[in-house]
Amino acid sequence: MIFGVPISELVWLAAAIIVGGIISGFLAGLFGIGGGAIVVPVLFEVFRFLGVPEAVHMQLAIGTSLAIMAPTNIRSYLAHRASGAVLDDIVRQWSLPAVIGTGVGSLIATVAPSSVFKLAFVIVIGIIAVKLLFGKDTWRIADDLPRHPLVRGFGFLVGLSAALTGVSGGSLCTMVLMLYGKTIHSAVATSAGLIVPITIAGTIGYALAGLPHQALLPPLSIGFVSLIGFALMAPVASLTASTGARVAHAMSRRHLEIGFGLFLLTAALRFLVSLIAG
Repeated sequence: MIFGVPISELVWLAAAIIVGGIISGFLAGLFGIGGGAIVVPVLFEVFRFLGVPEAVHMQLAIGTSLAIMAPTNIRSYLAHRASGAVLDDIVRQWSLPAVIGTGVGSLIATVAPSSVFKLAFVIVIGIIAVKLLFGKDTWRIADDLPRHPLVRGFGFLVGLSAALTGVSGGSLCTMVLMLYGKTIHSAVATSAGLIVPITIAGTIGYALAGLPHQALLPPLSIGFVSLIGFALMAPVASLTASTGARVAHAMSRRHLEIGFGLFLLTAALRFLVSLIAG
């Protein structure tokens, strides 16, 4: 027994998460993204395999995904900031609304059923998948962001979508900035800065939101954050990411976009089917 939990149960949990980490790492390296768009579907299947109750296992996947992404996103932001590509004014203006949006999403996690989060994932990931499969670099809404104060609402929406889906918001933020005339490099770098407070706030929010449901959660979980998932998945994923990256270098950019778009579309359909069946 460890912490009052049978060793066999902990071994099964650790083994399942390690396998999930191997898959997540390979896919992250292959598609050049390490965010929740990959981690959430993998964790969802891991927790389903482990028999986590349907009522909480989507929330557990989201909270654990945000925790896993937090340290990675901090390193990513520091690297982008050193390159000078971060649009600091946007990060400053959008950070507070993004944290508020994340807090609202965490409050929803306290009371909302699993179906709410599945539906949010289907919508957000479906939009990103369509953009990858059919979008063009020439797609623009305007050449620059509006100067109106309400533009900070984009930060709120990015934070809310991150909290409801476990996707850090980077892909969504990047897409919005590019539609308003920002270069891909500036958009990615600025998104890296914005998702740092989102993942930190989301991790804390989901840990607190899950405390009333602690009896339904697997061993070594703090609310909707699995400590074993956090401790094991990120290091294991980093080991297999290089293999995925090598495969990616043998493919064209367009083939990668199509592949990632199809993966996201498959994940969205998987949750849609689960939503309908449930």
